[in-house]
Amino acid sequence: MRYLIITFLIACIGELQAQKQPVAYVDPMIGSHDSRWIMFPGPTRPFGMVKLSPDNQELAWKAGYEYEINNIAGFSHIHSWTMAGLLTMPTNGELKIKPGSEKNPDLGYRSRFNHQAEIAEAGYYSVFLDDYKIKAEMTTTKRASFQRYTFPRNDSSRVLIDLQIPSEYGSELFYTEIKKVSNTEIEGMSYQQSLRKANYNEYIVHFVMRFDKPFTSFNGWVKEEIVRNVDRVSSGFGHKDVGAFVTFPTQEGEKIMVQAGISLVSIEQARLNLETEMNPFNWNFDAVVEDAKKEWNDLLSTIEVEDSREELKIKFYTNLYRAYAGRTTWSDVNGKYIDMYEKEQQLADPSIPLYGSDGFWISIWNLNQLWSLATPQIANNWVSTMLEIYDKGGWLPKGPTGIEYSGIMVASHQNSLIANAYHKGIRNYDVGKAYEAMVKIQSEQGKFHDGGGYVGNRHLQAYMDYGYVPDEVGPVSNTLAYAYDDWTVGQMAKALGKEKDFKHFTKRAFNYKNVFDKNVGYMRRKYENGNWVDNFQIYGDVAWLGPGYVEGNAWQYTFFVPHDVSGLIDLIGKDEFNDRLQKGFETSAPHNFNSEHLGDNSLTGMGVLPINHGNQPNMQAAYLFNHSGKPWLTQYWVNEIMDKYYGTDPIGGWKGDEDQGQMGAWYVMSAMGLFEMDGGAAIDPIYEIGSPQMKKVTVNLDPEYYSGGKFVIEAKNASDENIYIQSARLNNKPLNKTWFYHKELVNGGSLVLKMGPKPNKKWGVGVKAAPPSMSTILTSEEKEVILKYDRQKEELDAWNRAIKAYYYHRKEHFESLPDTADEIIFLGNSITDGAEWSELFGNSNVKNRGIGGDDTDGILERLKEVTSSEPEKIFLMIGTNDLAYGKSVEYITSNYDRIIEQIKKESTNTQIYLQSVLPVDDEIHPTRPNSSIRKLNDYLQQLASKEGLSFIDLSPHFESENTKLNKAYSIDGLHLNGAGYILWKDIIQPYIK
Repeated sequence: MRYLIITFLIACIGELQAQKQPVAYVDPMIGSHDSRWIMFPGPTRPFGMVKLSPDNQELAWKAGYEYEINNIAGFSHIHSWTMAGLLTMPTNGELKIKPGSEKNPDLGYRSRFNHQAEIAEAGYYSVFLDDYKIKAEMTTTKRASFQRYTFPRNDSSRVLIDLQIPSEYGSELFYTEIKKVSNTEIEGMSYQQSLRKANYNEYIVHFVMRFDKPFTSFNGWVKEEIVRNVDRVSSGFGHKDVGAFVTFPTQEGEKIMVQAGISLVSIEQARLNLETEMNPFNWNFDAVVEDAKKEWNDLLSTIEVEDSREELKIKFYTNLYRAYAGRTTWSDVNGKYIDMYEKEQQLADPSIPLYGSDGFWISIWNLNQLWSLATPQIANNWVSTMLEIYDKGGWLPKGPTGIEYSGIMVASHQNSLIANAYHKGIRNYDVGKAYEAMVKIQSEQGKFHDGGGYVGNRHLQAYMDYGYVPDEVGPVSNTLAYAYDDWTVGQMAKALGKEKDFKHFTKRAFNYKNVFDKNVGYMRRKYENGNWVDNFQIYGDVAWLGPGYVEGNAWQYTFFVPHDVSGLIDLIGKDEFNDRLQKGFETSAPHNFNSEHLGDNSLTGMGVLPINHGNQPNMQAAYLFNHSGKPWLTQYWVNEIMDKYYGTDPIGGWKGDEDQGQMGAWYVMSAMGLFEMDGGAAIDPIYEIGSPQMKKVTVNLDPEYYSGGKFVIEAKNASDENIYIQSARLNNKPLNKTWFYHKELVNGGSLVLKMGPKPNKKWGVGVKAAPPSMSTILTSEEKEVILKYDRQKEELDAWNRAIKAYYYHRKEHFESLPDTADEIIFLGNSITDGAEWSELFGNSNVKNRGIGGDDTDGILERLKEVTSSEPEKIFLMIGTNDLAYGKSVEYITSNYDRIIEQIKKESTNTQIYLQSVLPVDDEIHPTRPNSSIRKLNDYLQQLASKEGLSFIDLSPHFESENTKLNKAYSIDGLHLNGAGYILWKDIIQPYIK
């Protein structure tokens, strides 16, 4: 009988566990110690605009919620990267308008609390505020909050609204206003600017807040001054602390509910967001909680896991939750948003939201691959966001916080996000525009944007000039990041049939070899002159914009060649490659693969260890063994990271920076047994196989993008000990390699792995078992053609052929024209070609003899035909094309000497006018550097003085403040527009007369 009862209980427990939904495994408190502002325990929706969460830290890096602080300052609505806003706090008793401090909460309106009276779930948070005896509960929709406060009996119950919020980046308030609309509604705005080098981010938090019970008074404060029974509280443009509070008499256990909608656009839009999302629930708090949980559960259920180890499920679904909770929707319900110029814009399709976030730096190893597999619509939304911002601002964003150009981090791994989506068939956007934007960001030097922030790659021009980023210019590690991004563009070019672009960018993808020093066996800092920087060190040299390795060291970045691991192994040597990796893991394991705490600060700490999983640059390290013939080491070390770095409690959830879901996404992919070394950006994407922690994973494929229905990954016998793959079958066929194609997954089927406690060193080690990479996909013949390819020479040769044909056509035309008396002839290139200046100048004697693309050699070739008519005047402007053709300033000036000498000899009475060569935008036209143009003009001025000629200095009229060709007078940074020609005519006209 006892046996039957036990059996029955076990069966019941099993049934209850089977009924437990994915959302129930999410624990937002995990990792809430030493976490970022963007890693919060409060409720939100997937990509929610409102991220309503308790705050208890003062202004500092990693501000927000700290698990080990036992008091709370309030609940703020925005926990996005660099952004904060709108804090509420229910209180009673003595009025306090300052929050107080972490160590002394009695100095302000903070309240102590106990974790035993705190609940954090996906879509719901509650806590009992001990000092006020108030229970605070909260939930959200995407753009609105819903709070339920249970008060004790008190005649002075109140809800505080504070606009000055201590956050991770901090903010300066420029203008604030809170107004009473009725005795159940208030509205307001806070115009603020982020701090900590994020001052490019100006935004206005508009809000509308309503209460289910009428308040008895509306009051507020400005700095220290408290005002009561007013209709409006405002700081004006006073940069002051501002807040408001409404009061209620409450009975014991009385519940007061508060809803708030926010918008970056306007108060009207905040009200629209609030009413659209909250009105259908008719003040039913529990219904909103259930709706939030359902939305989360629907998303989390795209990946179903089966395993008897409950702790693993908590870890899995919490990490999956984090991959969708951290980033933000900034478009309103009707598609309105504020762009980088602070202008109101309207999305063509409001159902495709506009997202904002931290940067996409090295998201290739986490978020990019998870989103495109589990939620391809979200991947598509991200590409649409990128292209919407490109439309309005002209560049792809790196991290569009608040829809601004942040310029955060380095390189442009948003290229990989787009390539990943395209190659996986996620293409509901303008593909041509996407490709255009990718090419631009890898072809044009980055710059500060007119709308604020930085766009493009900071060190791209040097990289293009030298084939690497020299030490005098920036971090050597950017060479590796740019080379990877070049490869992603090359893959897009190949897929779109753009063969020249494919060869051009793929050739640049080999640039990683330019910073590998075979004498030390590592990627090394290098000067402009090609010499290596002295005093090489494997660890340290951590940098951000200056010399060194961005948030890493030489050990880590030597392995940063995601697109060509095979080529890297050839450089290092397979044995050294494997030995170095193994020793690196052994050194880092005692520190749980996290080194931020080992340095003087978190930045220097990033360069202390070989493996620092707490930051992005070498999150791929464990999977490198798949490429070097030892996949069992991949299986071992992936498990070690999943076990030691990732936890299930508030203190040790993530040892480093979770970074808006990047760490979470890595864990989810790895726990399923999948990874994409190249970020899924190859034309035919693949998945590498690691060591799945779950016994069974079912990926429910989105039928809008993938037709296969389901893909099941089954790890038979998987346990804490059985981590090694003994054998594998893909769709019921033996698989003896460490990878398979994305198309095989999304067509539906299964991957069945037999797991065991000891490595099978014969599995996944054959000749073709290693995952493909650039050097193995390209044949030796293709590689030779690509490495010899010179796009600039090819284009220059084509240009020269076209110009030569055009030149002789125009030359023959000019030779056929009759000579006339008193001719005034213009000689030169673009400025004089394509028009008859007689009409412009109102003088029939003015004749245009310029030819587009001409140079000083061309002038000399046909000068005799010009001087034969003994013209009255000759105006010369020539030289910019000479520079573009690679001729030196000295060569051009010697030709000028010959031109002047010949004119004087053959037409002695001709007056000669030398026009200065116009400046150009040499960021767009780098073969015509303004430094050379200025040098040439200096010589022309001296030549005119020496020879008694007239020198017409056009530069002051056409130069902008940065000494480039003024955009007001140019169509492309080289050629004049209509306004430019009119200005030129007005300058020249007096010399004609």
